Amino acid sequence: MDDNKNVLTSLKLLLSDYFEVSTLLSPNLLMNCLREEPVDVILLDMNFTAGINTGNEGFYWLSEIRRHNPNAAVVLFTAYGEIDLAVRALKEGAADFIVKPWNNAKLIASLQSAYRIRMSENQAGVQKKESGGESKLMWGVSSAMEQVRGTIQKVAQTDVNVLVTGENGTGKELIARELHNLSGRAKEPLVMVDVAALTETLFESELFGHVKGSFTDAQADRTGKFEAANGGTLFLDEIGNIPYHLQAKLLTVLQNREIAKVGSNKPIPINIRLISATNSNLSKMVAQGKFREDLLYRINTVHIAMPPLRERKEDIIPLADFFLEKYIDKYRKPPIDFSAEAREKLAFYSFPGNVRELQHAIEKAVILCDGKQLQAHDFLFYAVDHEPEINDISLDEMEYRMIQNALTKHNGNLSAAASQLKITRQTLYNKMKKYGL
Repeated sequence: MDDNKNVLTSLKLLLSDYFEVSTLLSPNLLMNCLREEPVDVILLDMNFTAGINTGNEGFYWLSEIRRHNPNAAVVLFTAYGEIDLAVRALKEGAADFIVKPWNNAKLIASLQSAYRIRMSENQAGVQKKESGGESKLMWGVSSAMEQVRGTIQKVAQTDVNVLVTGENGTGKELIARELHNLSGRAKEPLVMVDVAALTETLFESELFGHVKGSFTDAQADRTGKFEAANGGTLFLDEIGNIPYHLQAKLLTVLQNREIAKVGSNKPIPINIRLISATNSNLSKMVAQGKFREDLLYRINTVHIAMPPLRERKEDIIPLADFFLEKYIDKYRKPPIDFSAEAREKLAFYSFPGNVRELQHAIEKAVILCDGKQLQAHDFLFYAVDHEPEINDISLDEMEYRMIQNALTKHNGNLSAAASQLKITRQTLYNKMKKYGL
């Protein structure tokens, strides 16, 4: 949403290959738009009135979006990239802060990261409303999740670095949010970075910032994620995807507790609590020479391993009931329940995609349901014990399986999986988003 038609046209042309895009010239149309159709990510200009550049209009509409549609991620968009604006935006719930004129790759990466993190926040293992109205983590009833919960309660009030590991879809991002919310830094920014969405050329600029003129597209100073998170928490998701030659730069910052923007030699002190996450086996990567051992020690003061859903089957039905209620409400459906056969099918399925796969399966079933019950045949799972003949499956199903098999074979390493599939890492990332992997 922007008040400049040329900007809207340029953005639609750029983003249509990655997202289904709608544009608005005026924020006054926004609330009606949100009521008429679900929106996952909003790119919101901060100034709509000519001659005003305070950003207050953007903050007002950010608060309105958060109040009426809290499930949408908001990325703020402005020509004025001052650090106080960036920090305030993150404190008030923005997913990111983009400065005009924008870098195309950076903008796409930021929107994809906002989408992915927001989808993870909306899954269960997950968030629910308690009686006081405060959003809390839904732990389930399994002993495995109780152990995770106990560890979090012990370390949340400290500033130790935490590494969260687990398969895709287990809710690692939510653990990071819970650690932040229970810490003494809860009133400061929680800055979340999807490292897998960053290109190598943007890595330093994104994390450490840059000064105007430091490279061709640096037309304004840029606040990096470390600086924006100062005083709060920085969450680096998919940290195992950082190229080896860039890991030393991250290690130096963590050791010295200071950054230098690209194009500047002036050190900037930083005070952050670092939480990292990965679905890769970092110890194995160290042995293979793909991850620095000293960096692993630095990020891994406390290790929290998220159990896959197949190892906490007693949580499947409570989570399924949670999702059912959520999507009945979201899509304004009449009351729907699971048949006994549907509950049995869900309870005994292995869910290789974990909670995220359960979430997508129930959302799809609710959307297509015309009756009062969801039946077992409403849940078609791609990964089954007895694969159908190849002539009986669709091209999408084949692609889903190939991607899933490659990710499993390479322990979630996107670069290795993309190499096996003979596609770029960005193409793999887009297809994973398509299939909910």
